[in-house]
Amino acid sequence: MGDIMKDKRISELAYKLLTYSCNLQKGEKVYISAKGLESLDLVKELVKQTIDLGGVPFFYYEDHSIMRNLLMNVSEEQMKAFTAIHKPIMEAVDCFIGIRAPDNMFDLSDIPADKMDLYSKIYVDDVHMNVRLSKKWVILNYPTNSTAQLAKMSKDDYEDLFFKVCCLDYSKMDKAMDNLKVLMEKTDKVRIVSPANKTDLTFSIKGLPAIKCSGERNIPDGEIYTAPVRASINGTILFNTETMEEGKYFKNIFITFENGKAVKAECENDTAGLNEILDKDEGARFVGEFSFGVNPFITKPLCDILFDEKITGSIHMALGAAYDDCNNGNKSVNHWDMIHIQTPDFGGGEIYFDDVLIRKDGLFVLPELECLNPKSLM
Repeated sequence: MGDIMKDKRISELAYKLLTYSCNLQKGEKVYISAKGLESLDLVKELVKQTIDLGGVPFFYYEDHSIMRNLLMNVSEEQMKAFTAIHKPIMEAVDCFIGIRAPDNMFDLSDIPADKMDLYSKIYVDDVHMNVRLSKKWVILNYPTNSTAQLAKMSKDDYEDLFFKVCCLDYSKMDKAMDNLKVLMEKTDKVRIVSPANKTDLTFSIKGLPAIKCSGERNIPDGEIYTAPVRASINGTILFNTETMEEGKYFKNIFITFENGKAVKAECENDTAGLNEILDKDEGARFVGEFSFGVNPFITKPLCDILFDEKITGSIHMALGAAYDDCNNGNKSVNHWDMIHIQTPDFGGGEIYFDDVLIRKDGLFVLPELECLNPKSLM
């Protein structure tokens, strides 16, 4: 990608983040959090445009290698002090833009579980879950050699995909989601079936809202989520994509649910590590989110959750905490999104709402929902 074209795309992305995702108003303060050196071109553009738009930029830089040194050695008292510095800053701003561009996706993979718990339960919970989520915010993972390698793509091809996905017409997607939102909020019983993936799962979403995600919280975006009634999930599901959690890699997670709880969890490469995370607290084995992915440009896993949870033809479920705007009562320090794809290349499958087929092999079949299929959104 030429420098001029890249600069143009960075400028377009920065403008979309500030004006569409954050709806920045004159005088508002923007916290720009940057992780990794590759993020700095976008950070510079965000600072410039924030000032041009009449806002006030605040920027903070870290990377995983620095955070690793903190987490390896920090005590509970020190983590509380670290949090006490950051929390007032988050409270003081109106908008938060988080840009992640790690040089090495596995820098945190060897952090002891008790140290990660300190980080999650003290810093993340207090600063981000309790404060940041009440602000206008958006998060994105900026392309690096590390993320391109995980996606099994060249850096240039990955950058091309990134900017195509991030700069699509999210206002059009937002309107297309309206009919699915209405249908989800009328539905009681959901059934997900995929014989090729040993999946047959049922649960209720009765009485819970459906939330459209169309560029205002994550970039890239393209999902509409709700939450299952906490104790209603029964059956089995294979999450047939690769995923990372706490700096560790997991492949093909297979879970058996009984009355909402993940009573058995296995994966191809690290079942012990999987269960260690799911045993972190009582809510970590219950589900706090159920969502449809509808981004037409994301068609395969990239091992980046901000992309993978929006894969067209997919659904995902998050084991752990529910969101405040769709709260099924489940609480946890975890919120681990796991992806199940039903396009033909991934084994196909069906989704039923109250025994009516609504999606088959990744495509919506009801006429009022066809506007969410890829051909309609591109």
